[in-house]
Amino acid sequence: MTTHEMLLQAQGAKAALANAGEETKTAALLAMAGCLIENTDAILAANALDMEAAKGTMSDVMLDRLYLDAGRVAAMAEGIRQAAALPDPVGKVLTRVERPNGLVIERVSVPLGVVAIIYESRPNVTADAAALAVKSGNVCVLRGGKEAWRSCHAITQALREGLKRAGLPETAVNLVEDTSRASANELMTAGGLIDLLIPRGGAGLIRACVENATVPCIQTGTGICHVYVDEAADLEKALNIVENAKTSRPSVCNAEEVLLVHEAVAAKFLPMLKKRLADDRSAAGKPPVELRLDPKAADIIPGTPAGERDFDTEFLDYILAVAVVPDADAALAHIAAHSTGHSDAIVTEDAATAARFAANVDSAAVYVNASTRFTDGGEFGLGCEMGISTQKLHARGPMGLAELCSYKYVIHGDGQVR
Repeated sequence: MTTHEMLLQAQGAKAALANAGEETKTAALLAMAGCLIENTDAILAANALDMEAAKGTMSDVMLDRLYLDAGRVAAMAEGIRQAAALPDPVGKVLTRVERPNGLVIERVSVPLGVVAIIYESRPNVTADAAALAVKSGNVCVLRGGKEAWRSCHAITQALREGLKRAGLPETAVNLVEDTSRASANELMTAGGLIDLLIPRGGAGLIRACVENATVPCIQTGTGICHVYVDEAADLEKALNIVENAKTSRPSVCNAEEVLLVHEAVAAKFLPMLKKRLADDRSAAGKPPVELRLDPKAADIIPGTPAGERDFDTEFLDYILAVAVVPDADAALAHIAAHSTGHSDAIVTEDAATAARFAANVDSAAVYVNASTRFTDGGEFGLGCEMGISTQKLHARGPMGLAELCSYKYVIHGDGQVR
């Protein structure tokens, strides 16, 4: 099936999804989750083929994004169940105003329509996106990367079986068969057929969508996330936060890429950092974190001299750029110059400094004494997420059900004329 034919089918499913009641959508989501579990073996077999084809062409951390096991399939199913349990956003009266002339004006939440998602390497996005789309009354068109196509196809087949069992059209969830650049370009320019395009992936993909899309597009994902260790930080707390933010899953967009350390604590903290992230990990047989150091940090601990672009790079790997700054104002200036507006954190026991940091960092998520790894739809109580928006219009941060809805005004009168 061509991409255009798929988009026409998706348009044909819009009314059925938009008009589906909460009970119908909940039943469909629970059936989709059940079908995922039932088809675990088929999904893992498809994933094994993707993994075999990708070996030697992708880094270990990127292979981890692609890899599925029974636990990850179960987690996808649980994410769908969590979405099913959330309140239905469709038809919610957002505001209600009664005018002096008797008109009652309501602003009512409605589905966007057809939402297209272009993503790379992560098969779990297939289930997350489909679940949120169905719950919010939208049709989704999924375009995964060629490296994950078999996995995404197997997941999509299971999800469509669930829709079918619940009496909703299978064409509510669609996977583009063409993984060439041409299909991505077609989605970007499918005016009248796509109501919103969401790219989830690396900086190159997001830039291509933002620059070339003629359909509405939300910029997501790229995360040059900072942690600033203040002079008033609890250093053990800081060490735990930095370790989690960098090493728990370095291939994701909420992983830390830059560490800023106040000069008053750098001489004590940086040797602790090197021991925990490099020496101890090597001794334990884990990948050590390569520390790319600015000149001040390099005067304190050994490491790789930071290059010109290291503070503007989303490494998605066991690499951390480290700089020593004279004060909190310098940290704020550095973040303003280098952050992508995703997630940035401060570690400090000084309430005034924490408040100033939170007020002045212009990012979708600002953390005080917590890891940036919490920027996630599930962790924010949204069930799962369609992506993490780093822009400001319409949606910002993890995109859940509310961000997949628009609104319209419904005006109730009794013969009023103007």
